[in-house]
Amino acid sequence: MKRILVVDDDRLVADTLALIFVKSGFEARTAYSADQALESARIFHPNLLLCDVTMPGRDGLALVCDVTRELPSCRIIVLTGFYSNLKSVREQSSKLARPVGILTKPCQPADLLREATSMLAAAS
Repeated sequence: MKRILVVDDDRLVADTLALIFVKSGFEARTAYSADQALESARIFHPNLLLCDVTMPGRDGLALVCDVTRELPSCRIIVLTGFYSNLKSVREQSSKLARPVGILTKPCQPADLLREATSMLAAAS
């Protein structure tokens, strides 16, 4: 069973996204900050990290860098609700060693699952 770590400072969003994955046959856990997510990732070893970009404290892109370094096999999708962030997110993502999926919130569950499945299939 593929493991997904969902990170969003909005607990309702994180819990809802995790539920979408669980209902689709994944094992999913949530974290509500970048620091909490990194601790969880070290224990849970997710196959996919789904994280919000804009969060208090350390942002999602800092988390992406940490996870890329510490868990090189973990695939990553970032979510942003701020269209003004897209250019910056794309630029920073392009500097990473492997592709990062980028979705905007709100996103349809089918789109999220399709992107996640595609990212995970590319890892196999």
